[in-house]
Amino acid sequence: MDRRKFVGACAGAALGTAASGVLAPAFKAAPTVPDANSVPFHFSVMLWTIFRNLPFEQRLEKVAEAGYHAAELVGEFKDWSKAEFAQVRKKKNELGIAFDATTGVSRNFCDPAQRDALLAEFRAALSILEELECHQLIVLTGNKVPGLSHEQMHGNCVEALKHAADIISGKKVEILLENIDPEENPNYFLTSVAEGFDIVREVGNPQVKFLYDFFHEQISEGNLIAKLQKNIDLVGLVHVADVPGRHEPGTGEINYGSIFRKLGELGYNRYVAMEFLPVGEPVAALREAREMAMKLGSAGQKKAATQPPLRRPYAAA
Repeated sequence: MDRRKFVGACAGAALGTAASGVLAPAFKAAPTVPDANSVPFHFSVMLWTIFRNLPFEQRLEKVAEAGYHAAELVGEFKDWSKAEFAQVRKKKNELGIAFDATTGVSRNFCDPAQRDALLAEFRAALSILEELECHQLIVLTGNKVPGLSHEQMHGNCVEALKHAADIISGKKVEILLENIDPEENPNYFLTSVAEGFDIVREVGNPQVKFLYDFFHEQISEGNLIAKLQKNIDLVGLVHVADVPGRHEPGTGEINYGSIFRKLGELGYNRYVAMEFLPVGEPVAALREAREMAMKLGSAGQKKAATQPPLRRPYAAA
């Protein structure tokens, strides 16, 4: 089961268990990581990819063992009680782990008939974020809507995100829009990173950003670094996995060495989240991927310090 199938199975149930209330936590500083001063960004693990046969708290222990100080969720909390949320908060704090992002909305952004239900999910998701002490909500556009043109669905996504941004206005929460490649879901609407950045720009709200998943975009359109450089101001999170197979960096065709260097060169200061299915032992694979990203991101940062500021390319994404 991949993350999108897991999200579909979990999101509705997760929202149904959320307590009512308004979230207004302060943004927390990114957790300190070993040699954190050597690179501007921080590291997380998409939890659905590892140790799914272990109890949740043991999975967090494995994340910490691999040297990570953050994890991302896709609905693992769907049946948790208030007491279980409290126990998980205690555990993650003991381990020095933050939940930097989670999913929690299942309705279709492209379909205006689902708008009211979608916004109700957003309101309910705020209490989930509060329980998790998390401040980023990952959202998917949903599938294409029969009878609507591409332009109509694009516009519907923009309007839905504007309304969602109104709901989180004044709260320390961000919405992260993600594209999915057409091989994984041929019916999914947003398959292009370039269009995703266009949507975020049209929304025009600093609390709405884009989740740049290099795995999906390599399959969809490629040209990864040019789009990263052009749109770095709108990137709220990046996800890492290689093509084919969704395995660790270096197992496929994506040049993650160049990507990590570019992230350092651009001064990217948010999370780099590993969302790969390890070929070998997961803790070792995660540790190696983090060390690779730290080393090459640091090299990019040092390069940026010795050269004039990068000029934005004129070519379209």
